[in-house]
Amino acid sequence: MSVLTLQLAGPLQAWGSSARFARRTTEQAPTKSGVIGLLAGALGRQRTDDLSDLAALRFGVRIDQRGTPLRDYQTAHHFETGRSMPVSERFYLADAVFVAAVEGDDDLIHRLHQALRRPGFLPYLGRRSCPPSRPIELGVRHDQTLEERLADETWRAAGWHQRRNNQPTVELETIIQADGNTTAVDTLRDQPISFDPRHRRYALRGIRHGHVEIPNPAARRPSPDHDPTAVLRDL
Repeated sequence: MSVLTLQLAGPLQAWGSSARFARRTTEQAPTKSGVIGLLAGALGRQRTDDLSDLAALRFGVRIDQRGTPLRDYQTAHHFETGRSMPVSERFYLADAVFVAAVEGDDDLIHRLHQALRRPGFLPYLGRRSCPPSRPIELGVRHDQTLEERLADETWRAAGWHQRRNNQPTVELETIIQADGNTTAVDTLRDQPISFDPRHRRYALRGIRHGHVEIPNPAARRPSPDHDPTAVLRDL
């Protein structure tokens, strides 16, 4: 088994699991269906193609920078009649950064890694209006599990965000798909079955929330020779 690590960062992201009709919400972190859709697009697959091999991948995500919830609305007119359509709401995450990982068969993970470097369809972060601002792929590891990869990957938050948190380590939330050895404590309807526009289908997926402690590369460390009481002695 191998693990492919992804960096999901951009001005806007939107990861809906229950968005319908005129109100399109977003989850607090990337969904499995959204990331599998990104990977399927990188492979050049059509929405009607079989995705059972990708759906079988185990998925996890780490929240490196939560971002800010943003609400937008859209207006439209029917292209033939000119009649006004209902106003629709769109919710996004602004300035968010996530580290995601998928675990699966070595050959499939290798093909996904290569596809992300030369994608068949341009990747986007949940919606087509949300392009990534950084390279997505962070490499493949064969010597770590999905959990170990999320606990080991460098903190990917923006530099200004890292400097604002001046602690030597940070505690980051993880959302990891439950496997046969762990018990799910929550569920999310983002297990993709079909992306066919005529009949999109998603199943429930068990997830577990956790935390990992990651070093902060921007933390200011005092000089070992610094003595804060020296000025008092001089007086």
